[in-house]
Amino acid sequence: MHLLHAIDPLRAFAGLVVGLLVGLTGVGGGSLMTPLLVLMFGVAPQTAVGTDLLYAALTKSAGSAVHGWRETVDWKIFRRLASGSIPGALVTLFVLAQVGKINGHTQHVILVVLGVMLGLTGVIVLFQAQIIAWAAARAPANPRPVVLPTVLLGLAIGVLVSISSVGAGAIGVTALLLMYPGLPVSRIVGTDIAHAVPLAFLGGFGHWLIGDVNGVLLANLLIGSIPGVIIGSVLSSRAPDGLLRPALAVVLALSAWQLLVKAFMHGG
Repeated sequence: MHLLHAIDPLRAFAGLVVGLLVGLTGVGGGSLMTPLLVLMFGVAPQTAVGTDLLYAALTKSAGSAVHGWRETVDWKIFRRLASGSIPGALVTLFVLAQVGKINGHTQHVILVVLGVMLGLTGVIVLFQAQIIAWAAARAPANPRPVVLPTVLLGLAIGVLVSISSVGAGAIGVTALLLMYPGLPVSRIVGTDIAHAVPLAFLGGFGHWLIGDVNGVLLANLLIGSIPGVIIGSVLSSRAPDGLLRPALAVVLALSAWQLLVKAFMHGG
């Protein structure tokens, strides 16, 4: 009885819509759900980020199961990314646990980072096809090893995901395409998804320990997002990419603008 009272149809519907878009486009839930929670539902930025990380981990796990690995994960690149992202996430979570009580300043920093990351993600989503083509044309016959840059990319993703829940999706894929232009795109995407799931679980669990996860909100979002991401994953091959990507880029740009306005209206 209490469980039924805890169900919020509006938040479940938000989970459904974001899950559907994650399944269709592969863009991480953080790019869409975190600003939605802050702007529409008035959730505190720290709680939105922490709740969204667990939401994204569980949603992406379901999406990955539907898509299937199909031998498209490069475990060597995965290990390089993780060797940077895991320490980066742990250090960032430790710092957040120390400064998290300074609510005003911490919220301002999170909103600014989130706004900037969303704007960057929107640009990358819009021009990803051109970036892929450019990277493929530059592929050298004997590619140089890029171990250290991959580890540093993982470090940057670990820090940014822990602060804003954004960074492991479109940004990670695009950076990997530039570093490994000879690899098939499907292998890059599969590796990025595989890396994003444990990183989001780590970040979400860390935020849960800090006290930045709303369990009831998380449950409501998952009620909608799990079926949403399954439907989106099934339909992804038939989605009109030329229409979907510009629409998604516009949504991300508007979210970025609104978050930055909110951040600077409240001061730093």
